[in-house]
Amino acid sequence: MAFPIHRPRRLRRTETLRRMVRETTLQPSDFIYPLFVKEGRGERVPIASMPGVFNFSVDTAVEEAKTARDLGIPALILFGIPARKDAQGSEAYAQDGIVQRALRALKDVVPDMQLIADVCLCEYTDHGHCGVVAHGEVQNDATLPLLARMAVSCAQAGADIIAPSDMMDGRVGAIRSALRDAQLDTPILAYAAKYASGFYGPFREAAQSTPQFGDRRGYQMDPGNVREALKEVALDLEEGADMVMVKPALAYLDVIAKVKERVNVPVAAYNVSGEYAMVKAAARNGWVDGDRLILEILTSIKRAGADLILSYHALEAARLLDT
Repeated sequence: MAFPIHRPRRLRRTETLRRMVRETTLQPSDFIYPLFVKEGRGERVPIASMPGVFNFSVDTAVEEAKTARDLGIPALILFGIPARKDAQGSEAYAQDGIVQRALRALKDVVPDMQLIADVCLCEYTDHGHCGVVAHGEVQNDATLPLLARMAVSCAQAGADIIAPSDMMDGRVGAIRSALRDAQLDTPILAYAAKYASGFYGPFREAAQSTPQFGDRRGYQMDPGNVREALKEVALDLEEGADMVMVKPALAYLDVIAKVKERVNVPVAAYNVSGEYAMVKAAARNGWVDGDRLILEILTSIKRAGADLILSYHALEAARLLDT
């Protein structure tokens, strides 16, 4: 009986050997940890659809940031929940807005962490859309100056990176121009390929940003398109983006891989709220090994080509990697 000469199993015999020859490895420095900040003090409000995730007041967000830093996570991305909303989303670009205050507080306590400001109006508008609305439609060009104002105010408050997520055409160029006029050279991480996805549901509970009418398919990308994603990425880079993002991650690994092949800038991917919630629900029911699944999913995102991974699993993943 002939036996095979080539035996890949030889390199799988022990955990140490598997680690030695592993092609894709995870480390805490790969992660960006999302934080939701709200008004109040001493607040740490659980989000029902995202077990283990909270809405923090500024003081408790600072404590959470210190925990992330101590675990080796290098960056946070901030989402604000204002006390007041209006049609223009004016709290988004207020100098004393909730995110602006959080940025200042965090910069004082964890100056070594990179603070990323998510730039979008959906959390701040009373209608829940990502831009100015007129006649029942989101107005692209009327929204751009407001996004630019938000970007500048966040950068002035201490944001190290600006991350526009609204998907208005031309917003990266408008933000880059406004930053330049304000004599700021802040990097831009563009949500370049952000899909109109069903995986965002829990985030909308967390950020209180559900649209009051219609949906976001008129400005976020159609899930069936990948060539369009490459076009969006190219446009954002042409307008001055320094890094690009694909969102969501898990159902769009092919998009991440294609973007990575095309660009020579860092590529981020957002492991979004619905992806997180599914793991938590299945693990809670005993259907899956949650810890194993977390690391497997994050590894798949990195293997697809992501240099940076935004994930609500960041803290627990960092702890698992340390064991």
